[in-house]
Amino acid sequence: MINPQTFYNWKKKYSGMDGEQLRRLKELEEENRKLKSMYADLALDNKMLKDVLSKSGKAW
Repeated sequence: MINPQTFYNWKKKYSGMDGEQLRRLKELEEENRKLKSMYADLALDNKMLKDVLSKSGKAW
């Protein structure tokens, strides 16, 4: 048995979608997750490079 609130949230989110739309939504959610992860990695790399440059006395 699932929590009624879980059911209503699911119904609100997916109501009216056919199988293809649900599949596309899942693909887009997965792509979004990957892009967020890539952005976080690049932002961290950028910060580390800036820290190294500032410590070495070089400015861009």
